[in-house]
Amino acid sequence: MNYHFFAYLSRMKYILRWGLMRNTIPENVMEHSMQAAMFAHAIALIGKERYGKTYDAQHIMALALYHDASEVITGDLPTPVKNNNPAIKIEYNKIADVAAQRLLNMLPEDLKPHYKRLISPDESSNEWHIVKAADRICGYVKCLEESKVGNREFTEAQVGILNSIQAIELPEVKDFMREFVPGFAMSLDQIST
Repeated sequence: MNYHFFAYLSRMKYILRWGLMRNTIPENVMEHSMQAAMFAHAIALIGKERYGKTYDAQHIMALALYHDASEVITGDLPTPVKNNNPAIKIEYNKIADVAAQRLLNMLPEDLKPHYKRLISPDESSNEWHIVKAADRICGYVKCLEESKVGNREFTEAQVGILNSIQAIELPEVKDFMREFVPGFAMSLDQIST
């Protein structure tokens, strides 16, 4: 039997993010997922090494890698559309659940339980909170990068996203923001010295 799970997921590279914004640097869901996985992994390691957290950094990295997988079916619904209307958010979440189940059905039975933890995660878990923090940081980094090249389209989004990140009460997130994020606003020459 043939399974099309990974062939379908490879199409994440065709799903563009930030659909309502004028982008100077296009970003697709696959690129975003990799960046979110790297950030989430680092945040988890900071939590373990500095704050005695019991995070499974590799699981968190995998969770972040798949956190937007259902968007290969649903597309990327812009945050203002998704979050500014409770009815739309509820319905979109239902659609995302159906999309996640459709993806899981593209796997052999013995692998489904392993991927279910990644594609339909426990959103109340500490691991998921790390992934969502990394996801927000990715959004903030996108705003910094667009701002760096003179695109003012992301100015208000940058302020709102930064406020949402600052409200996260995890010291590992604050450390990551302080230690790693400033470089994204710098030039190649600045980060190379």
